[in-house]
Amino acid sequence: MFRRREPVPFAFVAEADRFRSNVTPPPRERASLGELAGRTLLGLTIVAALVGSLVVGMPALELDRASAPAQQSQASDGR
Repeated sequence: MFRRREPVPFAFVAEADRFRSNVTPPPRERASLGELAGRTLLGLTIVAALVGSLVVGMPALELDRASAPAQQSQASDGR
């Protein structure tokens, strides 16, 4: 494993946190109308899928004890 022989001065480490470059990155390109429409449609599709899964899955999650007959084991009948 490579190890430095001389210690790093504390001032160098402190300056590294505050270092600012004088080179600015290029500005970001604006999204085109087609890209914005695609992102919007993708978001709406994901939201619609989540809502649809809730609508389809809710009947399975409901507890409907009135329509289900009470089940008893034969051991509880005393047979």
